[in-house]
Amino acid sequence: MDYSGLPGRVANVRETIAAHQRLGGWSHPVTIVAVTKTHGPDAVRAAARAGLHALGENRVQEALGKMAATAEVPVAWHLIGTLQRNKVRQIVGRFAILHAVDRPELLAELARRVPADTPQRILLEVNCAGEARKAGVAPADLPALADQALRHPSLRLEGLMTMAPFTADSAVQRATFRRLRAVRDQMTQRGLSLPELSMGMSNDFTVAVEEGATMVRLGTILFGERTP
Repeated sequence: MDYSGLPGRVANVRETIAAHQRLGGWSHPVTIVAVTKTHGPDAVRAAARAGLHALGENRVQEALGKMAATAEVPVAWHLIGTLQRNKVRQIVGRFAILHAVDRPELLAELARRVPADTPQRILLEVNCAGEARKAGVAPADLPALADQALRHPSLRLEGLMTMAPFTADSAVQRATFRRLRAVRDQMTQRGLSLPELSMGMSNDFTVAVEEGATMVRLGTILFGERTP
């Protein structure tokens, strides 16, 4: 696949992020997590050349294969999809950050597998949309899950993640992202620092940025339509 247009698309995305941060009244850095799902190793190399050094993958096996094929490329890998407990032993030490930690048993398995001297950065996924088919802890259950995460010295809780419903209705998108920020602010009032808000994908990242996103997970807008 030809990724020659990627630098231009990256520049456009950065300009768009800056414009929507101004609309929202924010000035903090926003990390673009370039989602290479279903794209091959060439996409990883093209992303690095275009200045994208945070790479996101949904599936562990696909990610590990790509890591092996691009070991020479200086990128930080983010696991943005649901992680199964039986995959935890495979991912230890491989990902800079896990975006979708959402249940006590997964926290326990991570704590068991991750060495205390090399803590794993994690985000807790929150189901702010209230959709039954979506992963993520309910907002009301977040404090208990966060407390569990904090009990494990091998885990470094840095923030929250959510997904909006797949809709073109920006009001629905905004309500989801605004709720995540409100939940984060409630946790801050309890004395817990959660600086990272991972929210927004190619179809809704502009709204997420206006609502305070610090990480946006972008695939299609950078690399084109994916194959199944």
